Amino acid sequence: MTIIPVAPLTFTSKSVDQTHAVGACLGKELISGDIICLQGDLGAGKTTFVQGLAQGWGALDPVSSPTFILVNTYHRADQNILFHLDTYRLESIPEAEELDLDAMMMEGTLLIEWPERLGALIPAERLWIQFTHLNQEERQLSFNANGERYQQLLNTLQLFISGGI
Repeated sequence: MTIIPVAPLTFTSKSVDQTHAVGACLGKELISGDIICLQGDLGAGKTTFVQGLAQGWGALDPVSSPTFILVNTYHRADQNILFHLDTYRLESIPEAEELDLDAMMMEGTLLIEWPERLGALIPAERLWIQFTHLNQEERQLSFNANGERYQQLLNTLQLFISGGI
């Protein structure tokens, strides 16, 4: 399969179910070492997306927002780990350095909510998703891929979305 560089992908989700489905599609494709950044205001759909993603990935554990504990870990039958990091409450970059992001990236897949708070700690190659609350039901998801691996993921998402959710 030829990978064609993809421009940023923007999708308007009309429902919780659609947001969940797009997350599940992405989750099925994730491998250890992948980094997914989730940026958006409170209530923009990040947790719903992560619930779908974790389901598609095959998580055995229930998904919840790690806002107060910073990191949740989810496991799969094959012993892979999905790290779900929420940096909303971090005060500084040095505080973020104590989380040992490098170890998380080496041991599993890493989802980062509020990634803008980590600055240069986040590798350049990643999939960045911007969530925008449009109204009570609709959310806009804008996907930006940096790196060949993430272009592949974006191609998969584009095919899934264009196939009709």
